[in-house]
Amino acid sequence: MKPSNLYKVFAVLLVAVLAIGWQLSAGAQEGKTLTIASGTDIESTNIHTVTSSPSFSVLEHIYEPLFNMNPEGELEPLLAESIEATSDNTYSIALREGITFTDGTPFNAEAVKANIDWVLDADNGAPFRFLLVVGGEPAQVEVIDEYTVEVTTAIPFAPLPAHLSHGALAMISPALIEEGIDAMATQAIGTGPYVLGAWDRAERVVLERNEDYWGDAPAIDTVIFTVVQEDGARIIEIEAGTIDVAVRVPPADIPRLEMNPDVDVLITPGLRTIYIFFNVTEPPFDDVRVRQAVNYAVDNEAIVASLFDGAALVSQSPFAPPIFGYSEQEPYARDLDRARELLEEAGVEPGTVVQLYHPTGRYSQDALVSDAVRSQLREIGLEVELRTLEWTQYVPHVRREAPENDIQFAMLGWGVPTMDADYALFALFHSTEHPPGFNGAFYDNPEVDALLEEARSTLDPEARLAAYDEAISIIWEDAPWLFLYSEIQVTAIRNNVSGFIVHPDESLIATFADKD
Repeated sequence: MKPSNLYKVFAVLLVAVLAIGWQLSAGAQEGKTLTIASGTDIESTNIHTVTSSPSFSVLEHIYEPLFNMNPEGELEPLLAESIEATSDNTYSIALREGITFTDGTPFNAEAVKANIDWVLDADNGAPFRFLLVVGGEPAQVEVIDEYTVEVTTAIPFAPLPAHLSHGALAMISPALIEEGIDAMATQAIGTGPYVLGAWDRAERVVLERNEDYWGDAPAIDTVIFTVVQEDGARIIEIEAGTIDVAVRVPPADIPRLEMNPDVDVLITPGLRTIYIFFNVTEPPFDDVRVRQAVNYAVDNEAIVASLFDGAALVSQSPFAPPIFGYSEQEPYARDLDRARELLEEAGVEPGTVVQLYHPTGRYSQDALVSDAVRSQLREIGLEVELRTLEWTQYVPHVRREAPENDIQFAMLGWGVPTMDADYALFALFHSTEHPPGFNGAFYDNPEVDALLEEARSTLDPEARLAAYDEAISIIWEDAPWLFLYSEIQVTAIRNNVSGFIVHPDESLIATFADKD
């Protein structure tokens, strides 16, 4: 199957993967270890403050949110049993009974309030606080009884139920919260199927099975997330059998791995868009003509074809197609003459030097893509100097507050686990989300702000779609990003492993895995 056809079989792949996972026996055999090679370490153990999917992939085995967003975009109960709108701006949430955190603390309405209140306390710096803030006001949580909470927002807030499935709103033991933010960053006490065994920074995280888990017991005793930064090294290890799962496999290695009888290749449609944001407050990218010129100069189709063998989707919107609110735009087709003309109009001299920051090992082919951008921009007279940092340092560096932030442009990716355009757009383009928030471009357009606020505060799906369509059109023209591509996930798995799930939101779910 050609990668370009992968999005057409999105639902078929998801159903097949889920069926494998749910057919596993809950019975466990002693001593089973599953080793997963990722390209980066976790940022910390505080799920309320981490920002990257590698961190969430690990921590969501320890911590659980109230709801789960399944791969088909349907909200499912997890720690909560149900959610009901009792008015336009109030939701009643019934919680599952009889669950305790691994330190023995009861999971109940007070625990939910403690977690949400912590995230909403601006002094704690929770980066995903925006998930629970609308109309400029944080949500209010009221304990109704031991297993019922009400969440009330200042105005209607359509995406709130979906937001409650986000890992950043997973439940931490209130006893650990009381110990303070330093303890939360190094310890982990949740309700999930695994507990933290060890964290060797920059090397590995070891998870041990929670023997008292309230749900079906996982079949794997120990799950190890090991850091193997280089793509090639992960391929060597999966072939040698020293690891069981290798993530972010370069598409060029698919044929080689498919010839290996001991390795299966799983291809999963993704919800992550890769982009390069411009600092629109600093020259030369404070001029929209320069930003548009870069978009015209970079050949996305060539990058996708040469570096991904087609296993990526050229961006035609700021986020991937399966997400609610998607609105397809006309791509910036490569036009070097137009790019040079725009630079000349903006007064940018040939030979102008700009610095591009990029990660290595976080996204598939990230360093190679950055080098391709460098080479292509040279053709229009921009000399690009590449800069990179270790991932755990990279994100805080490129998202520093003004005026300390001297980034000119930088690569990042954004997945949309809630499957809703509010998450895809508000955090990245609303003016209230400037660094240390996720709007690294410092983009500020009052018309876009108003449209995004309108879309999240109306309960009418058609009205929301119309607002997103207009907002995306403006964003596309303003070009605060170099719009690149959406990823398709390629994962190599030893064929003695069954039931391992790669979710479209990049979660790596070992809970249902078994191993011969």
